[in-house]
Amino acid sequence: MGELGVSVYPERSTFDKDAAYLGLAAALGYRRVFTSLLEIKGDKDAVLAGFKRVITHANQLGLKVMVDINPGLFKQLGVSYDDLAFFHALGAWGIRLDVGFNGMVEAAMTRNPYNLKIEVNMSQGTPLIDNIMAFSPNRANLLGSHNFYPHRFAGLGVDYFKQASAPFLKYRIHTAAFLNAHSATFGPWPTQDGLPTLEAHRTMPLASQVMHHRLLGVADDLIIANAYADEAELKAAAAAFNQPYPQLAVTTRPGILPVERAILFEGQHSYRGDHSEYLLRSAASRAAYQASAIPAHDTTAIHRGDVLIDNGGYGQYKGEAEIALQDMPNDGRVNVVGHLADDQQVLMNALKPWSDFRFTAR
Repeated sequence: MGELGVSVYPERSTFDKDAAYLGLAAALGYRRVFTSLLEIKGDKDAVLAGFKRVITHANQLGLKVMVDINPGLFKQLGVSYDDLAFFHALGAWGIRLDVGFNGMVEAAMTRNPYNLKIEVNMSQGTPLIDNIMAFSPNRANLLGSHNFYPHRFAGLGVDYFKQASAPFLKYRIHTAAFLNAHSATFGPWPTQDGLPTLEAHRTMPLASQVMHHRLLGVADDLIIANAYADEAELKAAAAAFNQPYPQLAVTTRPGILPVERAILFEGQHSYRGDHSEYLLRSAASRAAYQASAIPAHDTTAIHRGDVLIDNGGYGQYKGEAEIALQDMPNDGRVNVVGHLADDQQVLMNALKPWSDFRFTAR
């Protein structure tokens, strides 16, 4: 079972703000925390004390803190790869290796006596994970997570995201990816245009990002990368994460009939397995509403993302709910009752035949 997480950056904020944010996240069911310790500037002891104070507070809330590090930090701290006592004393649940080593080092690190989790970078597209597995790691302590990308248009594409993740899924390694909150204002660096893993998510509503990841089925854990997401976004993300079925939000047309509203929003839909290139069909409503009158209205030309219900002119198909996968003419037998916004069409693309889903009103 996956978990939701948030991020804090003690060097760029205050303890009180971090503590309040972590308290809110914990109350809403978030369980993971990401923080970054890629390099230490200024007074090393003061910086580390600040991190330890935040991590201790997170632990008291039942949260699990993953600390992002790079090889240079080991040298700066005087820490050896074969002795991770420093990070145990810091209170970390695990350490994320932003840059990989050679496989042997990572495997050895997973066998640390403190059972610290070792999380490796999934976004690089190298055979690193195969090398790690060749050296018999303690699999219980080996995790993977993707990068986040503060530079606009630098985030991962969906196809590459799946490709880079495939070796981790093959080995059944627990995985994570990052989300971008629009109410959040900062990350680990001064410049950022959001912090998603997937470029398509940079401008997408947070709840839609969560739902898209659920449909892609690649990342177990989802972590909001920037701070601080407001309560509304935290709640929306948690609701999407915990929904029993994917949900597609529909903006309905003013002329939608009460029976059509019932077809869309009362009950569950299932994407037919014998799928078409033109229509995503949910046929269960045909039988349930066969006795209902569904006169023709809004029989306009059909565009991709339109939500459709076949009217009485379509005989045995009357009452079938559909989503247009591409533009089509309308011969008058199909009522265009609503439309999916662009972010919902991304979700539509990720739905798989035979999967269940629900419509919600936007």
